Amino acid sequence: MSTTFELAAAKADAAAHPAEVPADGIRARFRVSYPGFELDVDLKLPGHGVTALFGHSGSGKTTILRCVAGLERAAEAHLEINGEIWQDSAAGVFLPTHRRALGYVFQEASLFPHLSVRRNLEYGLKRVDAATRRVSWERVLELLGIGHLLERLPGRLSGGERQRVGIARALLTSPRLLLLDEPLAALDLKRKNEILPYLERLHDELDIPVLLVSHSPDEVARLADHVVLLDQGRVAAQGALQETLARLDLPTAFSEDAGVVIESLVAEHDDHYHLTRLEFPGGAVLVARRPEAPGQRLRLRVHARDVSLALNQIEDTSITNVLPATVREVVEADTPAHVLVRLDAEGTPLIARITRRSCDQLEIHPGKRMWAQIKAVALLG
Repeated sequence: MSTTFELAAAKADAAAHPAEVPADGIRARFRVSYPGFELDVDLKLPGHGVTALFGHSGSGKTTILRCVAGLERAAEAHLEINGEIWQDSAAGVFLPTHRRALGYVFQEASLFPHLSVRRNLEYGLKRVDAATRRVSWERVLELLGIGHLLERLPGRLSGGERQRVGIARALLTSPRLLLLDEPLAALDLKRKNEILPYLERLHDELDIPVLLVSHSPDEVARLADHVVLLDQGRVAAQGALQETLARLDLPTAFSEDAGVVIESLVAEHDDHYHLTRLEFPGGAVLVARRPEAPGQRLRLRVHARDVSLALNQIEDTSITNVLPATVREVVEADTPAHVLVRLDAEGTPLIARITRRSCDQLEIHPGKRMWAQIKAVALLG
């Protein structure tokens, strides 16, 4: 099926063989040993967009960020940011943190409590010479929507507002790299939903690479372009978000949150039924009426638990989103009653979580043509 949208996604690479990265990319190799834990990673990341460091607590996410920032000095390390070497243990090179052109935002914004928002921001602005500033005061205020907060003290801000100010202060240093260490972890759901649109704007409108540490699959699905899956200090996988989430050989595939992310375009609105048609390679889905104009991008998430399979296209069903697909892989799930099925919907990957009984009854195997019935679509932003 032809569509108005063409998805450019690099195939996810195995951890042991990370893809070659262009000159404007990020190369990070660290080895750090602690009692009971060792970090040993070799990363080749894009020099643009958002790369998420994802994994369980203790997998090494924050340690990597601290090494990148120069707060942790790895005994064996090489760090190159868009062609500039910040650390090379073999050559004896180590740039201290204050000489690294980076912004770092922690779980807590760590604003100076006795200074107004304006003066907190000026602290960041003064760290960079006016001649080398790449991000303007006016642009940051507009991107993060904090112009009306300038005269307030941090104690009079909500958690989401404090984080937005903290991100603004980091951006005003005109960093070549922005580090976000679980910036939403300390916020409740309401405050998270308040700040996520601002993070999306940064992603869309600023040409600054971002390393995002998160243990939330929803945050990663919504914000990331590239993902590094960490497990016990090692890289389990790294690659483009859409392809990596669709892999069945990774621990993430077996969790309740298993699923895929799809980049789509708003195609048209059906005002009679209050629906919007979203197109992507391989097909389209209908969702509740959206405010975006035709041509705008939207990111979708489809959980494996919300995909069922049929041998034939069923007409008399309440499920409106049905796509033709080819089975690519069938593997055991995390329970003996279920299997996971990876599908190719004419270029768009899908995962279905079904019972082993259904798999046997339908004689599902690689290469078989089927119909994927999508029971629910989560809109990300």
